[in-house]
Amino acid sequence: MDSSYNQPVDATKVPRFAGISTFMRLPAVDSAAGLDIALAGIPWDGGTTNRAGARHGPRSMRDQSTLMRRVHHVSKIEPFSVVNIADVGDIGVNPIDLHDALTRIKTGVADILQHGALPLIAGGDHLTTLPVLRAVAKRRPVALIHFDAHSDTNDTYFGNNPFTHGTPFRRAIEEGLINPHRTVQIGIRGSIYAADEHDWAQQQGVRIIYMEEFVRRGAAEVMREAHKIVAGAPAYVSFDIDCIDPSMAPGTGTPELGGFTTREAQDLVRRLAGLDIIGADVVEVAPPFDLAGITALAGATIMYELLCVIAAEISKRNQR
Repeated sequence: MDSSYNQPVDATKVPRFAGISTFMRLPAVDSAAGLDIALAGIPWDGGTTNRAGARHGPRSMRDQSTLMRRVHHVSKIEPFSVVNIADVGDIGVNPIDLHDALTRIKTGVADILQHGALPLIAGGDHLTTLPVLRAVAKRRPVALIHFDAHSDTNDTYFGNNPFTHGTPFRRAIEEGLINPHRTVQIGIRGSIYAADEHDWAQQQGVRIIYMEEFVRRGAAEVMREAHKIVAGAPAYVSFDIDCIDPSMAPGTGTPELGGFTTREAQDLVRRLAGLDIIGADVVEVAPPFDLAGITALAGATIMYELLCVIAAEISKRNQR
């Protein structure tokens, strides 16, 4: 453990409601230089087709992340003592120009990567994942583990618009950013626009695990299959908060009944341990539809779970 690493503010010395709001109460820095993991917000929801509000997700998740403590009670990992982590702020966006926003997001994530840090992102709607992948997968396609109620592999909306929060993974496959044969989507459910809506994704090789299959098989078996699909490849993890049931995460743009409990969601993320994760995001937290901050708390907690899994793997690699 390196005591020179950035440490969170101690809640036994400074109350959680005091001080500047940052992810996990870590220092706010202007650059990812010297970091192993860079926590960043993308306050943008220009791809939303119905209930906007995810642009406010990063700020709300920062507030709720003050509840995270130093040590994971199950794995006993103390992420802030084994790798260097900080909040690099929000990536610049353009709320009135979709294409400019996509460019700005890609550039911001590329800057994090240029400094050798791994990006852990708080969105933002799910279209934000596309420019993140454009940066992360610039040199080669990556594997994808995707937790969501929706496949997000639709083609176009409102005529010929190819860029919405329902299309990012279709575009990512077409652009060669993700390997569809090493892509698994977990928790998919809800009514769809057409009976063949998911056919294109499955024809490309995407493994879709519907919620009904998850309930029948359980988290352990499903995640064993996910590990086999990724098969040791560099993997990106995308967690849409609407994979959690709206009774526990109502603050999201497209809620779907019958989702994961928060306990199941935590278990799923913990079972990512051992994978070569090169980036991750938690998206679609929309505070205007939240109740008492419970969705933002779920988002912040999942970020912490991801942080612990990723930090543990980086620490293992550094010790080899």
